[in-house]
Amino acid sequence: MPTDSRGIAICLAVLSVVTPFTPPYAAEGTDEHPPQQQDIDLATFVREVVDTNPTVNAALASLDASTAYAAAASRPLYNPELEFEAEDADSNTRAIGLSQTLDWGGKRRARLTVAEAERRSVAAEFKAVRWQVSVDLLTSLADYQTEAERKLLAGDRVRAMQEFAAISRRRFENGDISQIDMDLAVLAHAQARMQLATAAAGVAESRQAVSNLVINIPESRWPKISVDLPPIAAVEESTEDLVVALPRVRAAQLLAEAAEARVLLRKRERRVDPTLTLRGGEEDDAKLIGVNVTIPLPVRNSFRHEVTAASAEYRQVRQIFADVSRKAYARLLGAEERYRISLTAWQDWSETGELSLQSQGNLLRRLWEAGELSTTDYLVQLKQTLDTGESALELRSAMWRAWFEWMTASGQIENWLGRGS
Repeated sequence: MPTDSRGIAICLAVLSVVTPFTPPYAAEGTDEHPPQQQDIDLATFVREVVDTNPTVNAALASLDASTAYAAAASRPLYNPELEFEAEDADSNTRAIGLSQTLDWGGKRRARLTVAEAERRSVAAEFKAVRWQVSVDLLTSLADYQTEAERKLLAGDRVRAMQEFAAISRRRFENGDISQIDMDLAVLAHAQARMQLATAAAGVAESRQAVSNLVINIPESRWPKISVDLPPIAAVEESTEDLVVALPRVRAAQLLAEAAEARVLLRKRERRVDPTLTLRGGEEDDAKLIGVNVTIPLPVRNSFRHEVTAASAEYRQVRQIFADVSRKAYARLLGAEERYRISLTAWQDWSETGELSLQSQGNLLRRLWEAGELSTTDYLVQLKQTLDTGESALELRSAMWRAWFEWMTASGQIENWLGRGS
């Protein structure tokens, strides 16, 4: 066999092992031998992480505090006061009294309304925090899985370009190719190594993002995310109902209700509360019985400015609620559109793209073997083929992100994870 034909045959054998789209791995160890993964349910994993997450536990503590505040608001405002009086003068006086300030304006009921609305708002915020941590975890897992596969693909590229550069160097020494072709092969190998280093850094960064959320769960137990995502299913609720039921929207609505109740509380706080005192005793041999009523006079401070401030705060919170609702509605529509687009593109790629990519590689090899493609053109088009495989990874990552975004925006994430809401 002539030297040029042998070189081409060897190069073809090396390049034919390059797969444009590497099978997925969720955990990554060495390039050659990714660690064996344990089967673990995704919902179970997410639940374990979310239940132990410090941010979630902090939100839970806030919910416990708001529950205690609501319980405190349900109690009476004033405690009774016990009085004792003793006097030794021209006459000896001994008396005992019991005084009680009366909630004449219904302040306790107003305080309870405010506290209960705030408690329900905190409960909705707690649910929103759980959702956000769940989505952050899923997104981090998806990024890690993508970066691990990108590193595997980069490793395949390095091995192929290394062999290609070695073969090109021997062929150059034999006078079969020019200096330009040989330098191009060397540069392609150097670029592949840089891409591998970048991919390795991406794996480390994405691993850290998962580790920021995962506590005491080894990397070998991190689950894979399936590429078989469902289409957006029809839901019974309308878009408006889905938006209103979202935790963030519900929390903003309840804060507005609490602010409205606070206006009523400030108005009732302007009402004076009388204090009733019952007193009994004796002075020498005479029995003493007395009733005393005291009423504060709001002449120096009528507390009307507190009402004005509460009304302004209520208007502010109402505007925030309207803004949150509007953004949530736009987010839901945008997320649905992005997911439909990315899912359709991924399905098209899965059905035809991978096969077309393999066919393209085979065609390039035949053209090069037949001498219809130069070494430079073949290398450029091969790199483009490998780049298409990386683009497929990006498309899948975009599909995952769009899916997580839609589940959050529509309030379906816990249903998808099988945990209910």
